[in-house]
Amino acid sequence: MGNCCFGVSPSIYRVSSNAKSESPKMLSPSLVKEEEEKERSKLPSNPAEVEDLLRDSASNPLIAFTFNELKEVTENFRQDYFLGGGGFGSVYKGFINENVRKGLQTLQVAVKVHDGDNSFQGHREWLAEVIFLGQLSHPNLVKLIGYCCEDNHRVLIYELLPRGSVEANLFSRVLLPLPWDIRMKIAYGAAKGLAFLHEAKKPVIYRDFKTSNILLDEEYNAKLSDFGLAKAGPVGDKSHVSTRIMGTYGYAAPEYIMTGHLTAKSDVYSFGVVLLELITGRKSLEKFRPVREQTLADWAFPLLTQKKKLLTIVDTRLDGNYPEKAVHKTAMLAYHCLNRNPKARPLMRDIVETLEPLQMPVEIPNSNK
Repeated sequence: MGNCCFGVSPSIYRVSSNAKSESPKMLSPSLVKEEEEKERSKLPSNPAEVEDLLRDSASNPLIAFTFNELKEVTENFRQDYFLGGGGFGSVYKGFINENVRKGLQTLQVAVKVHDGDNSFQGHREWLAEVIFLGQLSHPNLVKLIGYCCEDNHRVLIYELLPRGSVEANLFSRVLLPLPWDIRMKIAYGAAKGLAFLHEAKKPVIYRDFKTSNILLDEEYNAKLSDFGLAKAGPVGDKSHVSTRIMGTYGYAAPEYIMTGHLTAKSDVYSFGVVLLELITGRKSLEKFRPVREQTLADWAFPLLTQKKKLLTIVDTRLDGNYPEKAVHKTAMLAYHCLNRNPKARPLMRDIVETLEPLQMPVEIPNSNK
């Protein structure tokens, strides 16, 4: 699944070379096709079937838009309304109001249009977003307002988050560098979002936690977006969910890549990588660097416990404007999140508790608006 990352191209690095991974079980192509056809027949093809799926579990009322209404919302998908795109399709800015449908409040939205090939994987990921964001509501999750399921059109309509993704802000060559206090606010908000998912009545594993999937509102409050790869967590006495290996190189937990066994601790590893990005200002994977430095987690991990060396890898764009003690505590938290033994990694609720004392008053920089 791509990213709802406005104004910036999503990461091209996937756990599989063709962006969609192979199943951990080595099935023959004919059996894979047969399984997909069986699953495809269960996927909804119109709003009534989507509502049937949502009826028993949805807590957020979603609006079923027609494709003609979305043309009106985006002024026929105007090119200057284009916000970003990726493997899933394109994202456009739009406006909903009473002119679109009577009773709708005026609101600026992001309209994510999936590719028109109606592929099985694309349809399944689109449906996952509808189901999960129809069930879940939290200040640190992006709000899904509605969807379109008409003919081959599969579209999602979200609240528009004006500052775009953490990736676009953190690695921008145009915007001012994110100050340390805002980086900690982002980490704290994102951690609260993951903790909510892991401890929901029906636990959810996010599976694609990365800077391009964390969106920011005007006050830099972090909201998780793009639930296409999310999975329901293990139930009963099961310790993990076995699933095809999907995600993004540099963020995916090593045990998940090796076995296809997915747990909440897989998300914790990814959170550790994002902490490293916030500390260092480097991306999780950078092919232009020397071989030993290309994967951020591998390169930075041994330096996190060495106080003097740690300060040499802090983002130089911060110009030393950060509290050293807070940097050391954040680095130690990242160190524990990146433990090769998933059972030794902390729970997200413990991560939230660790980050809470590191929060400082935040000044919103005018230059980044």
